[in-house]
Amino acid sequence: MKKTIALLLLSALLTVCVLSAASAATDKKKGTATAFDTLLDDLMAAYDAKTRIAEDVKLLDDDIARSVADHWKKVYLDDYRLYLYGQDDPAKLPITGRHAFVVLGYELKNGQMTDELKGRCDAAAAAAKAFPDSILVCSGGATGGNNPHGNTEAGQMRKYLVNTCGIAEERIFTDKRAMTTTENAVNTLKILREQGVESMTIVTSSYHQRWGQVLYNAMAAKYRQAYGYSVEIIGNFCYDVEPSNPMFRADAKIAISQLKSILAIKLTGK
Repeated sequence: MKKTIALLLLSALLTVCVLSAASAATDKKKGTATAFDTLLDDLMAAYDAKTRIAEDVKLLDDDIARSVADHWKKVYLDDYRLYLYGQDDPAKLPITGRHAFVVLGYELKNGQMTDELKGRCDAAAAAAKAFPDSILVCSGGATGGNNPHGNTEAGQMRKYLVNTCGIAEERIFTDKRAMTTTENAVNTLKILREQGVESMTIVTSSYHQRWGQVLYNAMAAKYRQAYGYSVEIIGNFCYDVEPSNPMFRADAKIAISQLKSILAIKLTGK
């Protein structure tokens, strides 16, 4: 009887220990999520005044948090230079290593490219001609109303780059699924990894550049942590669309919102 009681007590103790450990792990996970939310809130607040970013990162003690905060400060809080198509010489872009120009799509109109999307492609083509060893990755799905043939931004961009801009087909890779800037980053990081790309330059409209960069930087940080694969954002090249101040402020808010989606992604596999 004593032996049976002892075994029951031991079993109960083990159960309590397991439940306590599970509860602690859950609390830690919730705490990390809360801390990341605080970091993102403070990044947005820092758009007006630098506040608690350093303290948030120290609390998280996480490489992804450090990377997110550092890149946000670089592109939103410091005097970050945008290289503009038609004004700046693309040959002066700081290109190094196995490199890709990542060209972000823009909503189609009646299944066709708008002038703005053509402008992004013109910018990408000029940069690609300056660096003939670089590849191009075009990202964008079947967007816009009245698109009965399901034309994709990436597919239309590829045709335009080849037929109008004279870029060799074999240099161009496409992601035809992305419907948001978040999905641009998620889908093209896979292509960049498969192609062994070491550095990238994002090509998009000027108002979209900073927002795109913080998402790509966060996704790259997750790839570095999960797979040991590193790709660095080393520059930008923009089709210049002069935004109003409200639009510029809005892009920061959208970036924060979409950063939450990036941070929630769980990478699996090898």
